[in-house]
Amino acid sequence: MVEHALRTAGDTDTILVIGAQGQLGMELRRSLSLLGRVVAVGRDTCDLSSAEQVVATMRSVKPRVVINAGGYTAVDAAETNAGEANAINAIAPGLLATEAKALGGLLVHYSTDYVFDGTGDEAYLEDDLTSPLSVYGRSKLDGEHAVREADAAHWIFRTSWVFGLHGANFLKSIVRAARTRDSLSVVADQIGAPTPASLLAEVTALAVHRYLDDAQPMSYGVYHVAAAGETSWHAYARHVVEMLVRAGVALSVSPERVMPITAADYGSAAARPANSRLDTSKLRAALNLTLPDWREGVDRVLAELVEGQRLLG
Repeated sequence: MVEHALRTAGDTDTILVIGAQGQLGMELRRSLSLLGRVVAVGRDTCDLSSAEQVVATMRSVKPRVVINAGGYTAVDAAETNAGEANAINAIAPGLLATEAKALGGLLVHYSTDYVFDGTGDEAYLEDDLTSPLSVYGRSKLDGEHAVREADAAHWIFRTSWVFGLHGANFLKSIVRAARTRDSLSVVADQIGAPTPASLLAEVTALAVHRYLDDAQPMSYGVYHVAAAGETSWHAYARHVVEMLVRAGVALSVSPERVMPITAADYGSAAARPANSRLDTSKLRAALNLTLPDWREGVDRVLAELVEGQRLLG
């Protein structure tokens, strides 16, 4: 079916979603479905590590909008797999932007709080100094630069701590661990905002809708997109456990046994920013919207997991 879509797509409102099987890609397929023809491709059709596949996909589909929801996201593994991380996170976005410009279309690309070093206590603005601490963060920043240098119409949406029903993420890892272990040790000295993939997809759909209708589209450039509020990984994990207890889910751990540790104690291969706060005022003003508190998204996904009996074993 994907091959058929690649052959038949090409009308002026075609939206190409790359990374369609990931947690964000799955949500984008739903949120964009009312806006036009959505061609959703996964790694089997468009492997972002292959420049040839990236270019061939763009030239086959000829989208008016291309949304790059794919990426190399194994933060620790990137420390020893820099070549693959750079191919996917840095080179591929530049190719997508170049092809989008040739088609006169728009690229939507996603980046990360990891482009910052996490110093200070204030939320980062879009034009604050970037200084990534890891190979992953550098590869994502290089991708941003490649998109800008291609001079295509683009939005780069930086986000943080993404989770959802689909794919692997921190929330689902905590749900699984809470059912099998009698204590959890979670980093307490890194602060950010858990952001639902569904929220990212809805914001993207709103922005793309305005672009397609020429109804006061946002200015091109970088925007921060994250849920409102802030928390630590430890407080986030404890909230998840507390909500599961309230829902009557049988757990091996109690909220009191979710123990705080430092990032140094945890000992990840890649350094993470201690401060992952992102100031979203630019986006909120541009789209005239209010972003919900992080707990709303977490609680909704947990409710869906419980109600659908999808508690990961």
